[in-house]
Amino acid sequence: MGHISSFMQEHYRHFNAAAMMDAAEAYKAHLDNGGKMLLAMAGAMSTAELGVSLAEMIRRDKIHAVSCTGANLEEDVFNLVAHNHYVRVPNYRDFTPDDEAKLLTKGLNRVTDICIPEDEAIRSIENEILELWKAADESGERLFPHEFMSRLLLSGKLEKKYQIDPKNSWLLAAAQKNIPIIVPGWEDSTLGNIFASHVMRGDIKNPHTVRTGVEYMTFLAEWYRDTAPKSLIGFFQIGGGIAGDFTICVVPMLRQDMGEDAPLWGYFCQISDSTTSYGSYSGAVPNEKITWEKLAIDTPKFVVESDATIVAPLVFAYVMGM
Repeated sequence: MGHISSFMQEHYRHFNAAAMMDAAEAYKAHLDNGGKMLLAMAGAMSTAELGVSLAEMIRRDKIHAVSCTGANLEEDVFNLVAHNHYVRVPNYRDFTPDDEAKLLTKGLNRVTDICIPEDEAIRSIENEILELWKAADESGERLFPHEFMSRLLLSGKLEKKYQIDPKNSWLLAAAQKNIPIIVPGWEDSTLGNIFASHVMRGDIKNPHTVRTGVEYMTFLAEWYRDTAPKSLIGFFQIGGGIAGDFTICVVPMLRQDMGEDAPLWGYFCQISDSTTSYGSYSGAVPNEKITWEKLAIDTPKFVVESDATIVAPLVFAYVMGM
């Protein structure tokens, strides 16, 4: 047990702090019992540089699959190659519409207190990934969004552009470990929009060169079928929305629609600041998932109502014994 873990045990005893500790201890127990863990990641966690802790979790086999938004997929690479050009704006709460417009004219795309540089990050990666899209399109090859990004990273073409230590890129760690990545709704991302624009221009003839949607569900289902009977799979969710809901639904799909005896998820934790409200998935309590045949009555279930940029690195540190 390292200094961070010892500090957490000493100080985090009640309320959300206690919920975090319970979740972290159950996470460790799940792995110790031979379980696997899937991370579902919404929000702008890559731009929040969660990769500093997440990449090490992947390297240490504490996370065995990732479901994320298209934004989290691409923004890890944006940060990898353009970090020095990002602009932090800690006073963003005071910004007027005119202040925001000035950022636009400078080619800065704001995500809370940090701005992603259009040219150095987005357009730089567009040029690199477009070559791979075109080559696949011309040869008739079809790949998932994460496979294109992994191929780009593993090719070494970007190494000369790295502006952070590559050990802090979670996507590079995932590509090197060859763990499954699921990116539901990839079209709703910057590179997804860019891909659509190149289809409209005629640069890419087959819009299905990038595999998405239903194919991602079948890809996930095949991995779940192979893995869950041997090692119960846990579900560690940051935020809500499609990154979590799409992926957790693989279990009721296999059980109810395919008629298979697929194991339920073996652990569940969600970090979210969404309040419980009418019809809200992000704010739904875990017990609601029992009615959808995602979780069992006795599945360890946790909700930490807090900021994931604070909580997730602490949980990861605890799981790694730091």
